Amino acid sequence: MRYWLMKSEPGDCSIDDLAALPNQAVAWYGVRNYQARNFMRDQMQVGDGVLFYHSNCAEPGIAGIARVASHAYPDAKQFDKSSKYFDPKATQETPRWFNVDVQLVKKIALLPLAELRQHPELERMRTLQRGNRLSITPLDPAEWKFITTQLVHD
Repeated sequence: MRYWLMKSEPGDCSIDDLAALPNQAVAWYGVRNYQARNFMRDQMQVGDGVLFYHSNCAEPGIAGIARVASHAYPDAKQFDKSSKYFDPKATQETPRWFNVDVQLVKKIALLPLAELRQHPELERMRTLQRGNRLSITPLDPAEWKFITTQLVHD
């Protein structure tokens, strides 16, 4: 089992949006960074743990716990000419972009970025490193355990 931090802009898909969906799962679409794509396509497995992170908002931070609910599959938006995620170089035979489904485990009280930075146990966490802008980053099992057992409050 692996663990991931996955960023979403709340205006696009928030933890509340996910909680409101009938099966509480969403396709993690629109990733257009090769490294983040490779994490989804090559490494994510059904059941992996996910920290659902709100980014590009007034108070960024971890807003929920989720799990990977599907294997990677081609992101349909790459083929949709009306989508901002359209990629003219992608074809059905050779898709360039993939997504996985993410399913809610539970919504939590927001763990702000500023609070995450206060804990020496998280000093090596990729999301907290200068210049890191990836929307998906792997978590060390010790980081996952610390966050989910020491910092998460219902």
